[in-house]
Amino acid sequence: MLTLADVTVRFGERKDARTALHAVDLEVAEHEIVCVLGPSGSGKSTLLRVVAGLQPLDGGRVLLDGADQAGVPVHRRGVGLMFQDHQLFPQRDVGGNVAFGLRMHGVPRDEQRRRVEELLDLVGLPGARRRAVAALSGGEQQRVALARALAPRPRLLMLDEPLGQLDRGLRERLVVELRLLFGRLGTTVLAVTHDQGEAFALADRVVVMRDGQIAQSGAPLEVWQRPASAFVARFLGFDNVVAATVGGAAAHTVWGRIPVPAGSPQGEQTLLVRPAGVRLVAPAQAAGGLRCTVEARTFRGSRVAVLLRPDSGPVLEAECGLHEAPEEGAAVGVTFGVEDVVVLPREEGERGAS
Repeated sequence: MLTLADVTVRFGERKDARTALHAVDLEVAEHEIVCVLGPSGSGKSTLLRVVAGLQPLDGGRVLLDGADQAGVPVHRRGVGLMFQDHQLFPQRDVGGNVAFGLRMHGVPRDEQRRRVEELLDLVGLPGARRRAVAALSGGEQQRVALARALAPRPRLLMLDEPLGQLDRGLRERLVVELRLLFGRLGTTVLAVTHDQGEAFALADRVVVMRDGQIAQSGAPLEVWQRPASAFVARFLGFDNVVAATVGGAAAHTVWGRIPVPAGSPQGEQTLLVRPAGVRLVAPAQAAGGLRCTVEARTFRGSRVAVLLRPDSGPVLEAECGLHEAPEEGAAVGVTFGVEDVVVLPREEGERGAS
């Protein structure tokens, strides 16, 4: 459906130019939902604007259904756009907003009305055609914006931080509804967001960007379980990342000896230990004598994040059940579960384990 080949975008004059996208290659299959993740300034929104035709290229090509889009204006690309701030027309009612793209395409009035009512049913707003936009809640406005984007039946729907202005509870409900809706309609979706939870719940494939390049692309479970680099691991919220020297079935780190999965690359590497792999035991049972003090506890629903201060080395984060978390100030020992250890490639600037 969509192919980006060697796409490059620069901002600014030649000698002071900043590269927003650097030789990006990306493919999106028909009916696939792809979410692009990345910190601010990573190039994810620029990528969306390139596909829409809102941002000119400095190099590379954008193809839709195999056709090069060079010179094709925005309104002829057959893509739908939905932005974070909705951009609804306040002077029009809900039906007028949803029907806007249909009117621009010259769709007959009766067919417009049928399509509007069909889409409002789909997005959970039956009977809302005559309601004023100003009378809608944030979540309802988001549904209207989605219906408007879907109305002309775009071959590709693009979402820019689609749920960014909504409260957390509403975001979590809507993202599930969106995935079900896109699956029912067979919609091809390219979305950008900075919210990992939103991306992993919505996407068939997650693309993580860094400094205008793709740092990793894969199924949500694959990216979560096997980050490709320390950058990706930290971006996903994993802070237990440390330099290591891997030899055989174990790695030597500032936290002591940590078991690694069979077949792990050897030598100077970087180690990720997920919080679930940091096991709390009595101090006397700690493997290699790693003793820690509980520095802080953070409740996260049914789990508790426990921040541990070792006698030496950086802090560690563990994860416990509600009734198992030790009190702040308690002394604990630590062992490591190999199933939650990932060996990552060494990145520039890291120093080996002592």
